[in-house]
Amino acid sequence: MSVHTGDSPAVHDLTEDCRHFVAAEDDGLLHVFVPHATAGLAVLETGAGSDEDLLAQLDELLPPDRRWRHRHGSSGHGRDHVMPAIVPPYATVPVLGGRLALGTWQSICLVDLNGDNPDREVRLTFLPG
Repeated sequence: MSVHTGDSPAVHDLTEDCRHFVAAEDDGLLHVFVPHATAGLAVLETGAGSDEDLLAQLDELLPPDRRWRHRHGSSGHGRDHVMPAIVPPYATVPVLGGRLALGTWQSICLVDLNGDNPDREVRLTFLPG
């Protein structure tokens, strides 16, 4: 699926799209993958401040400045290439009877710090079993 994340750091909730994707399935695993060198996936609570907290902590851990050896793109773009080592580009979630087996407050989220690339692709794969 295509996701427009915009030109500033964002946490984009993919949970509803993932729910629709597995609705006709039985038991198995949903694998979510982002084929980009500067984006990742996280399972976390959204809407109560955790998404903003994640972005703030990534800013502290990976400052958007010129310290990075990887220097093409906008200032601080090198940090965007380091982020997937911390927020990986994949997530796997159990599916039971066509329903995501997430906790009450868990959401599947795309994390994108890279304002140079506002459009992302996300690949969903269902593994029966």
